[in-house]
Amino acid sequence: MLSDLGDALAMLADGTLLAVVLGSAVYGLFIGAIPGLTATLATALLVPLAFFLEPLPAIAAIVTMSAMAIFAGDLPSALIRIPGTPASAAYTEDAYRLTRAGQGGLVLGVALVGSAIGGIVGAIVLMVGAQLLAEVALQFTSYEYFWVAVLGLAAAVIISRGSQVKGAISVLIGLLLSTVGLDIALGYARFTFGSTELLQGIDFIPAMIGLFGLSEVLRTVAARGSYSRATRLNTRRMFRETGRTLWRYRRGVVSGNAIGGAIGVLPGAGGDVAAWVSYAATKTASKEGHRFGRGHIEPVVSAGAANNAAIASAYVPTLVFGIPGDTITAILIGVLLVKGVQPGPTMFQEQAPLLYAVYLLFILANLVMIPLGYLAIRGSGLLLRVPLPLLMPIILAFCIVGSYAINNSTLGIIVMAVMGVLGYALERGGFPLAPVVLGLVLGPLVEKNFMQSVIKTNWDLGQFFTRPASAVLMVLTLLVLAYPLLRGLVSRLRPSRTGPPSG
Repeated sequence: MLSDLGDALAMLADGTLLAVVLGSAVYGLFIGAIPGLTATLATALLVPLAFFLEPLPAIAAIVTMSAMAIFAGDLPSALIRIPGTPASAAYTEDAYRLTRAGQGGLVLGVALVGSAIGGIVGAIVLMVGAQLLAEVALQFTSYEYFWVAVLGLAAAVIISRGSQVKGAISVLIGLLLSTVGLDIALGYARFTFGSTELLQGIDFIPAMIGLFGLSEVLRTVAARGSYSRATRLNTRRMFRETGRTLWRYRRGVVSGNAIGGAIGVLPGAGGDVAAWVSYAATKTASKEGHRFGRGHIEPVVSAGAANNAAIASAYVPTLVFGIPGDTITAILIGVLLVKGVQPGPTMFQEQAPLLYAVYLLFILANLVMIPLGYLAIRGSGLLLRVPLPLLMPIILAFCIVGSYAINNSTLGIIVMAVMGVLGYALERGGFPLAPVVLGLVLGPLVEKNFMQSVIKTNWDLGQFFTRPASAVLMVLTLLVLAYPLLRGLVSRLRPSRTGPPSG
């Protein structure tokens, strides 16, 4: 092992490799900060370049870029309330409200350092427990993935600020929108109204841009001069305040990393689900859970760490068994196969130095993230100085370009516009927007795994409850849903027990 580790360090001490890491980092920050341009899209655009690189630099480009893009998604999330990546959507409301309150430097500092810590922890999970965790993940079938998706939906209800009934309604709206397109089991068209473009369903990226971006523009216009926002980003004591905040909410850091590392291992789950589940878990366990969604830093701490921890742990099934952990690793597998590298168990025997070099790359990428991310934060602060009459058209332009760039189709712009109006109407009624996005994302996953399960067992629903892993996930989902009720009941009973005796 020490010999392989020494060889891996020698492989990293290469000028070309370090140049690729630096260039990919800048590229990832740029792409992630633009709403609509996701880390998956950035990875796809890197493929032509990766074909001209050796295997390790090609991996380094994708690893570094993806880590940077996930963090950079927090920049527009905090500054203009548009999540740069889907993983940032869970805590967008808190980040934006804190920025409007003059704490944008703290928010982005916590997002930066928390993301770096999460990425490094995910790399350690990858190094220490790759084979063991991958074997556990492979035991999951459609039954377990169904409950994982339902757990994510339950998390969306729990994280809703205000009425959780309204949060549940928002989830149902997202689930309803997710049914547009071809039926997963029978293949017939649903709610397409004769449009062939809608056969693919509603893409959640334009929907997310509309819900958060266009609705914000509409709300600003409707405010007619009474709209308040931050005009300055204070980064002087950013790292000192960030250190204090992370220490204060260290439980959130630990739980976020643990949840992100665990969920990232599951093929297809990814950092998006990890961020939502971490947000919900932190809210249910926190004494300040009532402040979540109203501008609180704790969810940024936990969910921000979770999404980056999930990035590294998603490579566990990829490297150990050649099974993609998410869309980014699916693209990476294709690049490796072209390079003559076969991901799977044989890598541990035949290409151990390359494997250890990949482990170290994750640590290097997240260390590079801190100085480059700080520069990106300083530069992004200039956006707050732009006058609103000029800023709103710029945001609208980003919304249109980002929505069109997903599939190079005007349908994305139409979806963005409709969802923007819907988002504005929902907010006027006090309905949270984030659960709509998660319902749209997880709806197909719930339906697909449910239909697969019942078809192969001829509608034997018992498998959803009798399989050990399914039963555990089901109980966990029920506990997440029941926890607020139990907590409220305990809080009501406590005064009667501790109050002064009568008479």
